[in-house]
Amino acid sequence: MSIAQRYVAGEGDAHPDATHLLVSAPDSQALVEFSCDATNLPWVIFRAAFRAAHIEGLPQRARALLSALARTVDAQRPFAAVFARRELLTGRAMQSMRTLYRSLDDLEAAGLIDRRAQSRYVEAGLFGRAYLHLTQRATDLLGLTESRPAVSAPASLPSPAVTPTESDSLQGPSAKVADGAIYKDLSPTSFQKRQSGQVPADLQRLKVLGFSDFLIFKLMRIAREHGKRLSEVVEATWEHLKQARTPINYLGALLRNPVDFGYQIRQKRAAELDVQQRAVQTKEATVVAERHAGETFESADGLVRYSIAPDGQQLTVCNVDEGVERVAVDWKQGFASALQGGRIRRVVQAPPVAILSLPGKAPVTEVVRSHIAGLRSFLGMRADQSTA
Repeated sequence: MSIAQRYVAGEGDAHPDATHLLVSAPDSQALVEFSCDATNLPWVIFRAAFRAAHIEGLPQRARALLSALARTVDAQRPFAAVFARRELLTGRAMQSMRTLYRSLDDLEAAGLIDRRAQSRYVEAGLFGRAYLHLTQRATDLLGLTESRPAVSAPASLPSPAVTPTESDSLQGPSAKVADGAIYKDLSPTSFQKRQSGQVPADLQRLKVLGFSDFLIFKLMRIAREHGKRLSEVVEATWEHLKQARTPINYLGALLRNPVDFGYQIRQKRAAELDVQQRAVQTKEATVVAERHAGETFESADGLVRYSIAPDGQQLTVCNVDEGVERVAVDWKQGFASALQGGRIRRVVQAPPVAILSLPGKAPVTEVVRSHIAGLRSFLGMRADQSTA
């Protein structure tokens, strides 16, 4: 057998086998230590990061953070918002969170960044993100604006200056930034579920309480999971929901509550329908009473008489056996129902009898006739007593 060592100059292959080197732990660790990512930066971004790391007059921590910002900013829109999370900036600058805040203070004091206030959505009552912006001085130092060609304009119009505008900061992120993975949480992609275009009409009033469209859609899904409809819950508890200090939490608790709000809505609608029907019936009964004002009616058996006042607002009931008149209360609906059902009928008054007066004699009136009838009945009773 051969006792010569392998991999000696002039023996075996010219280059050693890499798989054999991975067997030993030190060589494997060496390969890992000398590995790096394969990210290729555009020349403008690479130059900006290099210049940021060599700016004199800044602490080392501020230069490292400015270099990380230069790698993140969009070269085509350097004044736009820097769409990067704090975790991404601390990883690129190799700093802790406290050091990151100190570096931001250094850059702001040097006039290289603009830390704007946190955006707020007044109608929804929510707060948005706070973004960083590079200043004109920073873009000039990093070489992001010096190589831009001037835009030719007519002689009558002044040439626009390159200054950071509000429209640049409001535009969304661009795909030309060094690392596109930071947009995965900011720009929804096609794999997410699409929401309907408009909130239902009966839920539009939730926007007054600070509910956004996406929150309303989410609450609709939660209500469906609990076997409810968000419209019914809002309709049943709207008066209390308006007075709640935190209506979002209150509505969420209502959705988890095992109460049948649909039954409450049906009961409420039935009561409202009953009130409307009663109002219609009252109006119709009033019309019937006014139509028959001043007329007299009697029951089907002829024992009870009903007399309506000339103004149609009062009904007098008289029992023939008793001979006592009584004033009815809340009688219009019952009277209209009895008249429609045929339980009472109208009494036709006999035409008045013409009274003839003889010359030299007083006319015979109804009062005289009643007195004569009373005398006749009295005389008849006395005649019966005398015969007996």
